[in-house]
Amino acid sequence: MAKPFAGIRILDFTRYVAGPFGTYQFALLGAEVIKVEPKAGDDMRRSSPVRWEGSAQGLGPSFLGINSNKRSITLDLSKPAAIEIAKRLATDADIVWENFRPGIMERFGLGYEALRALNPRLIYCAVSGFGQNGPERGTAAFDGKLQAMSGIMSITGHEDKGPTRAGFALCDTIGAMTAAFAVSSALFQRTQTGAGQFVDVAMLDAALSFISGQVAEYTVTGHIYRQFGNLSSTGKVTGNRFKAGEGDLMLAVMTERQFAALMRGIGRADALDDSRFADWPLRAQNEPALRAIIEEALAGDAAKNWERRLTEADVPCAAIWPISEIVHHPQLAHRDVLQHVEASYGEFTLVGSGFRLAAGGTGSIERPPPLIGEHTDEILREAGYSEAAIAAFRAEGVV
Repeated sequence: MAKPFAGIRILDFTRYVAGPFGTYQFALLGAEVIKVEPKAGDDMRRSSPVRWEGSAQGLGPSFLGINSNKRSITLDLSKPAAIEIAKRLATDADIVWENFRPGIMERFGLGYEALRALNPRLIYCAVSGFGQNGPERGTAAFDGKLQAMSGIMSITGHEDKGPTRAGFALCDTIGAMTAAFAVSSALFQRTQTGAGQFVDVAMLDAALSFISGQVAEYTVTGHIYRQFGNLSSTGKVTGNRFKAGEGDLMLAVMTERQFAALMRGIGRADALDDSRFADWPLRAQNEPALRAIIEEALAGDAAKNWERRLTEADVPCAAIWPISEIVHHPQLAHRDVLQHVEASYGEFTLVGSGFRLAAGGTGSIERPPPLIGEHTDEILREAGYSEAAIAAFRAEGVV
C-alpha cells in the first residue's frame, strides 16, 4: 500500500530541529521533500559536537537523524534568480514549510501572500518561537530559552539543586511534531474546501499544550508545581528512582495491586501489614522509612536483574537504560524502529517512524540524508530548466 503522504510535495526551507524534524515525519510517510539550503547547508549539519568521517561533508550525526528521504537543492536567496526558482518550485508544491523569524520570508518575497497568489491550494507552515503576532513576535528563540520560558524547567529538576533542562531539544521537537499535526489537519481540511491556508505554529504555545495538566492545576486551583526530581507528578512515593546493588531502578508503582506486588517481589511482604504504609498519604508521610525498606532489598541485586524479576511480577519499573543499550533491545528490533541505511558516504542506523499502520504504508527510510545540494540539478531539470540555464545559475552563484 502507498504511504499516506505519497504524492504530496513539500518545499522545505527549515533548518536546525524545530522545522526539519516535522518535515522528516512527512518524508518517512511518503511525501516528496525538497530541502532548500544555503550553499553552506543547514546549520544543523555542523552543530553536533560528535565527529565522524562524514562530518567533513556536512553530515553531522544530528543532521542525519532527521533528514532521510529528502532531496537537497542549494539556493542563494540573496539573488533574484534564486527567488524565481523558489517561486517556480512553490507553484507545484502542496506545502511550503519554514522556521525563520516572522518577516524573513516576506523580505525574500516568499511569504504566504506572495506564494498563495501563485498557488491558491498551497499550505504554508511557519514555525517560530512565539508565532506571527504578539509582543514577542520578533524575539529570537532556541530550545533552551523555550524550555526555561514555558514553565517546563520550573517543574523539572531537584529542589535542592534547582531547575534543569531535558537532555534533548524538547521544545524544538514538540514544536516540530505540533507543526506536523497542524499541517496534516490543513491537508485534510483542503480535501473539503479545495483551498490552502497559513499554518502558524508557535513553539511556546506548543510547549504549554504539552503541560496542559500542570497549567490547569494552577489556573483552576492556584497550585504551583515544584521540582519533583524523579518523583512521579502524582506524588506517589513509589513512582521514583531507587538505588539498587548496581545502578538505579525507576519504579512506576501507582496502584494498590502494584504496591502489593512490589513488596512481595522484593521479599518484604511484611511491609503490607505495617500501619505506616497503609495508604498513599501515609506512605508519603513515611517516605524515608519506605525508601529504606525498598533500597535495602534492592541492594541485593543489580537494577537490570530487578527489572526483569519485577516486570515478570507485573510491577512497572525499569533500570536506567543508556542509549547505547536501548538501541539493542529486542523490542525495537521486533518493530523495526531502527533502520539500516546505506549511502555513498557510509553505513549507519537511524530511527524511523514512531508508529505502525496495520493496513500498510508505515513510515520507513528509503533514501539516505542528502549531501549539501546533492539534487540541485535534478530538481531544476524537473522544474523545466535547461542544462544551459542550470550552468548559468552555477556560474552566477545562484545555486
